[in-house]
Amino acid sequence: MLNLSIAAAADHPLSAYSFVLAGLARLAETCETLDESVRDRLRNVAARRIDGRKGLLAAFQEYLLQPSEADVALVEVARQFALSTGETLAVCLAVAAEQDLLIGHVLSHLQSPIALSRPTIGLVAQTYAPGEVHAAVHALGQGNAVACGLLQLCGDDRPLPERQLRIPLPTALALQSMPSCWPGTTPIAFEQYPVLLSRTAGARAAALAERFALPGVGPALIIRSGDALEARAAADLVCRQASLRAVLIHTDQVLGLAPWLVLNGSIPVFAQWLTPGERKAVATIPGYAGPVIQLTGPEGDFESDDRPVIDWRIETPSAAEREELWSDAIGEPALASRLAADHRHSAGRIAALAAKAREEARGKLPLDYAAIRTASRRGDSAGLGALAELIHDEVDDEALVTPGSLRQELESLVTRCRLREHFPQALGPSIRARYRPSVRALFVGPSGTGKTLAVAWLATRLGIPLYRVDLAAVTSKYIGETEKNLSQLLARAEQNEVLLLFDEADSLFGKRTDIREANDRYANAQTNYLLQRMESYDGITILTSNGRSRFDDAFSRRFDAIVSFPSPSPEERRTLWLSHLGPGQSVSSAQINLLAAVAELTGGQIRNAVLRAAVDAARDGKTIQYGNLLTGIAGEYRKLSRQIPNELKQAETAMRP
Repeated sequence: MLNLSIAAAADHPLSAYSFVLAGLARLAETCETLDESVRDRLRNVAARRIDGRKGLLAAFQEYLLQPSEADVALVEVARQFALSTGETLAVCLAVAAEQDLLIGHVLSHLQSPIALSRPTIGLVAQTYAPGEVHAAVHALGQGNAVACGLLQLCGDDRPLPERQLRIPLPTALALQSMPSCWPGTTPIAFEQYPVLLSRTAGARAAALAERFALPGVGPALIIRSGDALEARAAADLVCRQASLRAVLIHTDQVLGLAPWLVLNGSIPVFAQWLTPGERKAVATIPGYAGPVIQLTGPEGDFESDDRPVIDWRIETPSAAEREELWSDAIGEPALASRLAADHRHSAGRIAALAAKAREEARGKLPLDYAAIRTASRRGDSAGLGALAELIHDEVDDEALVTPGSLRQELESLVTRCRLREHFPQALGPSIRARYRPSVRALFVGPSGTGKTLAVAWLATRLGIPLYRVDLAAVTSKYIGETEKNLSQLLARAEQNEVLLLFDEADSLFGKRTDIREANDRYANAQTNYLLQRMESYDGITILTSNGRSRFDDAFSRRFDAIVSFPSPSPEERRTLWLSHLGPGQSVSSAQINLLAAVAELTGGQIRNAVLRAAVDAARDGKTIQYGNLLTGIAGEYRKLSRQIPNELKQAETAMRP
């Protein structure tokens, strides 16, 4: 580590700092305002440390061939950025001005009457190149040190010789082997992102690390994942394999960052989500030629004119790899085997669920299946909150009242979802060639027939979180924004094994139309994107609609199942009334039968009628009466602009005393 002290310089081995002081000592001889004791200390260093028979720059250049240990970092930076000898000395002086109060005092006297405590370009030129000051001024002002931001010019309103040279404080500290952090950056430490990647991803990371070690301009590595935690863990793994550190860049102010990265053995990591079809240039840092990592989603492309671009899409681990990841995360082999078979989670999601389950267990180990299922159903770490609403409803078998044939279709859909990764292995090559482990289903039927309830039941049976897509948050009036939002939504859902519900989906997946105006063109382009993206989506998606005919024919053919929800029959309406009323109400079996036979209501309407009846009964301090139900039913009929059936009114009149 550099010892930046004038008092100590004379008693320590020769260093770059000694040459800085020797140059200042020559100017100090003619400075009348400088204290004599300070001149003596500078003169002492110059006399004892620098061979006077050689020019200062020549002596310094010879020293750089065999520097002391304290100056190894300085020499490496000078080599990496092709600094001249004068620029290297200017860097040393700028560091000294930031660290040694006495140096600032000396500079303010030497630069009188300007009285600046940081060196100016003119002072550096006079100090270290007295025979060619004019050329040195322009070489410093336009040299590599300024171009890469290692030295920064201050005072834009001053002439070039009077402009100050400063070095960013993080870089000055790094040159002295002291820890520092660049503003707007975050180190990606493995301890912060405890995600264990699969064996396949680990092997890929090791191969990429070898590419980082090749000479020449480093590659641009594009890491694609819908899980930000997993993507950062992958970047960290590649860098550690290359004995480097990953640093996430949050700022656009990157001038001067390159030397700091080199000194800290770090690789810059940028994060940017592209829209479908968008093309962006790989981020650049002035003077930096090392590898660059870009984190992004599945869409868009990055390109570079001077770097090879490597694309790495992190795939969902296989069942065997998931079992290993679960076992490492929870330490229960039997439970790990079950979780790997039942759920198709990414590595990042496995780590997040295990951590969440341990947190909620509050030290009660070992974890069981119920604890993991609870953590999964909560959906806290899925990252979809801005684009979709988490539905917490737990719907058991008794709460879902359906005809027998519909129940069979729903049970078949549950089986399809659970085995979606496994059953194609026993089928023919035509299926295996293009098979994707996705499930797409359309639930159609009149409003209130239980479509959304059935979706919640399906998520409950599968033990995965249910998210209802917020169409208001997804759709945008700005061109390309809707596709970008959908891309983020589907990519994150893919990584987290959730059930996505597009309620009233015909507004988003409607038919393409003839192009009569510009809006038609953009609407059709949006539909085209949805058709393509849903084709490649690996998750479970349920769409609901009141009519099948509203969907584009090309999309209808892509559904794995189209499930019709008819209006309930009298027998089903009776079951619905009983299921909603529950025990202990003052309604007879005969009255229930009459309601089921005469009032042609859907499940949603029956629910509304029972809730209205419960409110009226609570107001009167009684249990639900038949009359309360009639009031609720009448309200539902008014919504339909219809009259309540006379049979129900007559039955109420006959029951009055």
